[in-house]
Amino acid sequence: HGELVRILERVMGGLESHHRAPDMSVTVREGRYVIPVRREGARQVGGIVHGASGTGGTLFVEPPAAIEFGNRIRELEAEELREVDRILLEATDRVRPLRDALVASLGALIALDSLYARARYAIEFGCANAELGAPRDGFAIAGGRHPLLLAQGVAVVPFDLSMAPGERTLLISGPNTGGKTVLLKAVGLLSMLAQCGVPVPVEPGTRLAVFDDVYADIGDEQSIEASLSTFSAHLRNLGEILRLSTDRSLALVDELGSGTDPVEGAALGGAILEALTARGVLTLATTHLGALKQLAGENPGVVNASLQFDAVALAPTYRLIKGIPGRSYGISIAKRLNLPAPVIDRAEERLPIDERNAAALIESLERRDTELTARERETAAMASEARERAQRLAERELHVREREREVERASRQEARRYLLDARAEIERTIAELRRTASAESEEAARGARQRVERMAGDQSAALARLELQHGDERREKGGNATTLPLREGDSVEVTTLGGKIGRVIDVRDGEVVVAVGVMKLAVPAGTLRRMTRQPAERAVTLVGDAPEVHAPSEIDLRGMRADEAETAVLHAVDSAIRADLKELRIIHGKGTGALRAMVSEMLRKDTRVRSFRTGAWNEGGTGVTVAEL
Repeated sequence: HGELVRILERVMGGLESHHRAPDMSVTVREGRYVIPVRREGARQVGGIVHGASGTGGTLFVEPPAAIEFGNRIRELEAEELREVDRILLEATDRVRPLRDALVASLGALIALDSLYARARYAIEFGCANAELGAPRDGFAIAGGRHPLLLAQGVAVVPFDLSMAPGERTLLISGPNTGGKTVLLKAVGLLSMLAQCGVPVPVEPGTRLAVFDDVYADIGDEQSIEASLSTFSAHLRNLGEILRLSTDRSLALVDELGSGTDPVEGAALGGAILEALTARGVLTLATTHLGALKQLAGENPGVVNASLQFDAVALAPTYRLIKGIPGRSYGISIAKRLNLPAPVIDRAEERLPIDERNAAALIESLERRDTELTARERETAAMASEARERAQRLAERELHVREREREVERASRQEARRYLLDARAEIERTIAELRRTASAESEEAARGARQRVERMAGDQSAALARLELQHGDERREKGGNATTLPLREGDSVEVTTLGGKIGRVIDVRDGEVVVAVGVMKLAVPAGTLRRMTRQPAERAVTLVGDAPEVHAPSEIDLRGMRADEAETAVLHAVDSAIRADLKELRIIHGKGTGALRAMVSEMLRKDTRVRSFRTGAWNEGGTGVTVAEL
């Protein structure tokens, strides 16, 4: 091929200038490689002419030097075809034994491709699987959308339509371009898609019927060749529906009774609908004839419906209303199109009185339906606003509770640090008092003792403030308070400590030394009230002071948060100290070890804890910590 092109280029280069065609280049004619030459130079070149230009001034010539190469190329191309056929025949012989498997694989791929396409369609258009039932049970479509309109990408107004078991015929009326035909086609397409196993563009809760066949008389099928007028084409389709449909069929009829005299068309259409209803065929029909709208009151299986129309904007809303027939709005549209006023007035006068009364009744029903719809929207908006308000209140309450917990946690931590520091200072002061008791005078010892009592009072006051902040209520241990003279050993109520019960140790001028638990403090006598009836407690023989409370010897922290567990341990140690317990068993479980580490850290910092250890094998092992107080 390359050598042939070079030969042709050499021939073109050797031509006389007046024999050369403009824009000369090697080209192909009838499968042969040729060069363009002016007609008067073709004889000089020689060879075979394979065609001419449109004007006839240029001939496409295959020079003699190129004929041999052209023939050789043809031979090689023939050999190539034979080799390709041989290879394909050999490959076919190899796969021929696998024919059945290949056919089965092709069928499986077709099925998978179909399922994949259905799934993609369902995801893209938000489809749902509809329940299937018998036609005698009717159907219920929720949020139905026309599949072809969805495919076009236009905004689609969904519709809700249901047919009860006793309803066989739905007669839809309304203005032109209101969406009646689209509704008929949508119901038919949704039914057939569902029966083909395709998810349909509806909302969940949709129930469709399984039909043995779907018949449709939609559109204008007039034909000059078949001698069919519009009315004749409709009659032919309706005759086929009447002949073939059963009580398990779906019939879709558009513009029933049109194409002929309105009176005769209404009579014929009414007879057809009565026959289909009596047979049990599920029928959806559209019409503009007012006489057909009366069938719903005469036949129990016929139901009226309409597609709403905005009378102000003269534009369809595509909202389906079941139970109310629709108006055609012909005269209203004529007014909007500026027809002469006398013509409009004369048209309204020529309307039969029954038609005018029916139109007025339908207009009243539509107005009431619009008002009810507006009230429903208002009620829904109010309910939505109430739900949002309740949600905001709940979120605010949750925020307040979280804030209260944070404040409470911070207060407890601060009070705990204060109490631990105060107790450490008290213990250091007591140790100092013991060291200097033998060397110092009685007056110095009394001053140190008063300092200890003031510190204990500060500690008790801190406890009182903490209890008042969190609203802890303490039960009285029996008896009523009075203001009788106080004596050593009396039980008194300390009002400055939130009503805690104490025991009088010493009575001085204007002050009384009271022991409240392990604390001793000097308070004014006016802040104490004597208990006339002592708490009824069983006598216990102890060495040392009597315990204030009977505290449990173990606590269980399992299931608590860290802050709850910390508070529980602190209260448990306080109670154990007041009850003169020697040991406290803290159950924290094994888990991740976080609670065990927290308990160990608290016990290590608490000066009231002599030591602590992990529980023995019969005490709970590593899930328990035993503190010696």
